[in-house]
Amino acid sequence: MNQAIRNTWVVAIAMFALLFGSLTVVQFFEADDLNANDWNSRTLYKNFDKNRGAILVGGDPIVESVPSDDEFEYQRVYNEPELYAPITGFYSLVYSATQMEAAMNEELSGNSNDFFYDRILQLFSGSQVEGASVELTLDPELQQMAFDMIPDGMKGSIVVMEPDTGNILAMASKPSFDPNLLAGHNTEEVTSNMAELEEVAGLSPFTNPATQSLLAPGSVFKLVDTAAALESGEYDADSELDNPAELPLPGTNISLPNYVNGGCAARTTVDFSFALEQSCNTPFAQIAMDLGEDAIAEQARKFGFGEAYKIPIPVTASQFPTGMSDDLLAQAAIGQYDVRVTPLQVAMVSAAIANDGVLMKPNLVRTVRAPDLRVLDSPEPEELQRSLSAENAELIQQWMVNAVDRGIANGAAIPGVEVAGKTGTAELMAGSEGNNSWFTGFAPADDPEAVVSIVIEDVDLATGSQLTSPNAQKLLEAVLNK
Repeated sequence: MNQAIRNTWVVAIAMFALLFGSLTVVQFFEADDLNANDWNSRTLYKNFDKNRGAILVGGDPIVESVPSDDEFEYQRVYNEPELYAPITGFYSLVYSATQMEAAMNEELSGNSNDFFYDRILQLFSGSQVEGASVELTLDPELQQMAFDMIPDGMKGSIVVMEPDTGNILAMASKPSFDPNLLAGHNTEEVTSNMAELEEVAGLSPFTNPATQSLLAPGSVFKLVDTAAALESGEYDADSELDNPAELPLPGTNISLPNYVNGGCAARTTVDFSFALEQSCNTPFAQIAMDLGEDAIAEQARKFGFGEAYKIPIPVTASQFPTGMSDDLLAQAAIGQYDVRVTPLQVAMVSAAIANDGVLMKPNLVRTVRAPDLRVLDSPEPEELQRSLSAENAELIQQWMVNAVDRGIANGAAIPGVEVAGKTGTAELMAGSEGNNSWFTGFAPADDPEAVVSIVIEDVDLATGSQLTSPNAQKLLEAVLNK
């Protein structure tokens, strides 16, 4: 009799172990594959019944899930939607998830490995696993300020970041949209709303312009040329550069003109400081041809070109073309031809220079917290690479200060503070009368607290200059006053 009882217990325990093991395999090892299976149409619908975690800025929810009054238990709601839409993205029954909603989906939905034991308990208790909340690095006041600086009806982006940590304090773009239009549970309405949004000129609800649009950088690319020249060892602070009004382009019958709106015409030879102050074209075009394509491309790579990042939202790789003849290389050296950058990439170039030559990985997440407020993740600053030596970074810092103090970036000047800056104007494709107008810089120059990069797309020179350097000054001043 006792033997029979013992055998029954052994079988029961074995069956329980098998059951627990199979649950473990499904819940832990196979969960990702099952959820991603194309035949699993129930996954998205099931997740819409979850209390998805909030996305926070300054302690306040900019995205949250609230009780729904339809067949789903919860509705995703976006507060101050247009201000944050390019960063938060949307969570849609029809169009899935984008941007932060997609990048942090495992945490927000409670499906990450951090919630493994919560899901086991759910099997026995029947309770629902709540998602984690994600606190962003953004400063709400700076974000609003940057957003308001881009006029409605224009296209542009502004990035403010800490050079020594990579934390992003503001990332604003226009045109923007209301993610609530795409988060509803009525699929016909959502589809109709998407069709209307796709008719808005310059808007893609699926992308973040600051991290995914590729734009001609114009003269802000001269910072890369300068770094390449100094790092080559063939140039230094005392180098004398030819500065002709026009530079004949090899193999062509055309010449590259110097920048005519500054003071370049005053000198036929210049040093690096004057060339950056007045944004002269011909010295940098000649430097690029003398150094060769590989040297410029390698320096661009050290600033982050050619790399796609997750911050955790996706960042498109900026591009420096290859296989160029000298005439095309000369144009690429001044940020034209096929050079294409994201607004974030331009901020990264300035940030590396500001941070004594060290490039930090940009970051948008401050903390991830479980519903019981325990910290699941708090990303530490991550060094990507050394972009240039500290000595050469210091030289470029001072030349950028000169560009603000006595050059064409003077609109960014703050009384009593050394501001480092560089402007850029990129001509657009044939048929467009406008330009991409840029500013990038940081302050204080001797101990930088913030980097600002601004681009306003397809505008005339006067409008562009009014919306870049002066607005950078206001943003930097706001950071310094905090």
